[in-house]
Amino acid sequence: MSDSASISGTGVAQVARAAQAADGAVAGSGGWRRGAGVAGAAIGVVAAGAAVGVAVERLTVGRGMRRKARLALDSMGPYGALRGRPGRAVAEDGTELYFEVDEIEETDGAHGADRADGAVEAPAPSETSPTLLKRLFGRPAPAQAPAPVTVIFTHGYCLSQDSWHFQRAALRGAVRMVFWDQRSHGRSERGRSQLDGSVPVSIDLLGRDLKAVIDAAAPEGPLVLVGHSMGGMTMMGLAAQYPELVAERVVGTAFVSTSSGELADNTYGLPVSGSVVRKVLPAALKALTAGRPELVERGRRATADLYAGVIRRYSFGSQDVDPAVARFAERLMEATPLGIIAEFYRVFGEHDKVTALAEFAAHPVVVIAGEKDLMIPSAHSEAIAAVLPDADLLLVPGAGHLVMFEQPELVTERLLDLLEAATDGVLPERVEGAARRRG
Repeated sequence: MSDSASISGTGVAQVARAAQAADGAVAGSGGWRRGAGVAGAAIGVVAAGAAVGVAVERLTVGRGMRRKARLALDSMGPYGALRGRPGRAVAEDGTELYFEVDEIEETDGAHGADRADGAVEAPAPSETSPTLLKRLFGRPAPAQAPAPVTVIFTHGYCLSQDSWHFQRAALRGAVRMVFWDQRSHGRSERGRSQLDGSVPVSIDLLGRDLKAVIDAAAPEGPLVLVGHSMGGMTMMGLAAQYPELVAERVVGTAFVSTSSGELADNTYGLPVSGSVVRKVLPAALKALTAGRPELVERGRRATADLYAGVIRRYSFGSQDVDPAVARFAERLMEATPLGIIAEFYRVFGEHDKVTALAEFAAHPVVVIAGEKDLMIPSAHSEAIAAVLPDADLLLVPGAGHLVMFEQPELVTERLLDLLEAATDGVLPERVEGAARRRG
C-alpha cells in the first residue's frame, strides 16, 4: 500500500473516531446544547480534519482513491439526515413544493420514536426545550406550551433545505420550524412554468412560492424568516408583493450571505471586470446545458475533483474546514443539475429589492455574512444593514458563502438572539392562564 493510501485510511478512521466521540459528548452533556449538539459538537470531526485533509485534498494516488475517500466521508458525516413531518404546498403554476415541519418537542417522554407518517421525531430526551424556552422567555416552559413562533428557513442557490442542518440540529425540539425546498431544488418538483417555457424563474415568483409554503405550513401565528443567499432574496420577493403579511405576522428576520441587488457587476473574486463576467459566464452555462444534458452531467462526474475544488473555493473562506462538512456541501450542489444552475443564474443580475427591505424595518433583523464570501461579497450585507440601521450586522472573519457551515455555533447563537428579541411580548398573547405570566 502506498503512503498516500495509508494516510487516506488513517485519516478516515480518525474522522470516524472523532465523530463517535462527538456523539458521546453530546449525549453526556446537559442543557439546550446537548439536544442541539450546538452544531459544533455535530462537527466534532474537526480535530481529525488535518489528517483526512491530507487524504482528500493532497492525495496523489489517482481518482479512484479520491472517490473512495469521498464515499468514506459521506458515510462518516450524517449531515442532511434530519427529517421532519413532510408536507407539500402547491405554487401558482401547480408546482409542488416540498416542506418539512419540526414541531416543539413533547414533554410526555415519548421522544426519538418514528412517527406514524414516517417522519422522524426530535432527538432523545433532553433539557433542550425547557432550557431554551427559559432563555427565550425568562421562565420555565409550561407542560403543553404551543409554539410561540414558526421559524421558516429558506435555502440558497444550488442547495436544499438540508443546508440548514446544523441550525436545525441546534434548535430542534425547542421551536417550531419549517424547512422547504425551492422549486427545482431538493425534493420539490421541477418548476412547471419553466418546463413549458411559459414563465421564467424570477425572485418575485420565488417570493410567491414562499407565500404558498407559509399558507400550507404556517397559516397563522407569528413568523421568523431566515434566508441564505437566494433564500434571503426570496424573502425580499415576498415582502415586495405581500407587505401586509410582513407587517402583520413577521416578528423577526435573518438575512444570511445575501443581497438586495446590484449583483450584475459581481466578479466572483476573478481578476476580471464585472462586464466580462456578465458576457462570459451566461454564455458558458448556456453552452454547457445545450444539447444532451446527460452527457454534460456525465462530464461533471468525470471531473469531480475539479468540481470539488470550485465548490470549496466559492463556499468556504478557510482552508481548515472539516473535510466531511466540505463533502456535505459538495453533495448538496452535485444534486443540482447544470440546467437548473443555468436557469436560475440569470435572475441574480435582475434582482433589485432594496425598496422591499423597508418592510422589515419594524421588527428585529440580523444580517450575517462571511468576510471572505466570493459569491456575494460582504459589502452587500453591509448595504442591507445600511437600509435597516437597527439591524444587527455580523461579518464573520475568515468565513465564506456557507457561513452557517463554517461557523455554525456563531450563526446559531445569533439566531437565538433574534428569537429572543422577536418573541418579546408575543408569547403572553398566545398562551393562556399561567403561561401568560413570565417568571
